Amino acid sequence: MLIGYMRVSTGEQNLDLQRDALDRAGCDRVFDDVCSGRATERAGLDKALDIMRDGDTLVVWKLDRIGRSLPHVVGLVGDLQKRGIGLKVLTGDIDTTTVTGRLVFGIFATLAEFERDLTHERTMAGLAAARARGRAGGRPRVMTKQKLKAAMALTADRDNAARDVALQLGVSVSTLYAYVDAKGQPRERASELLGKRGVRPKIAA
Repeated sequence: MLIGYMRVSTGEQNLDLQRDALDRAGCDRVFDDVCSGRATERAGLDKALDIMRDGDTLVVWKLDRIGRSLPHVVGLVGDLQKRGIGLKVLTGDIDTTTVTGRLVFGIFATLAEFERDLTHERTMAGLAAARARGRAGGRPRVMTKQKLKAAMALTADRDNAARDVALQLGVSVSTLYAYVDAKGQPRERASELLGKRGVRPKIAA
């Protein structure tokens, strides 16, 4: 069975282009979300993945419709492959149910690993520079409003480890989690820096 998925960032954008492409591809069912690319909660995608079984194929218009980042997409497709589910990208000549498609996606997986290595390298370089300026060691610096906003964005991306985020911001992991949860949502303590209006409501699991 072919299961289509489409996404737009805001309600002002139109899904018709993606819907028409998925219909032409012969999708049996189509699910959608209206949310930004960085959103961690995607009800439509979750429903699509829940009903899919071994031998099914997830069809999307573009690769960026299903993931927040290349490493995230690679991880998602890896999970699909373990379940015997394929991925077909209509505008990218990617079809993991074919030998050629798997080869193409293998290149993406290599690029994702390269991206993770670069991120780690930049983090380590930043720490080395901080140590060179004499800012390493001692009690971790306190959370600030600017750090908190960065912490929310970085922690929301599941490809970023909490330890690396804390190191990058110059705080301890315990301090990081005192202000944000594992999904990057601000905790009650964050209101001290953001103000009551700055705290986003937690999204129910």
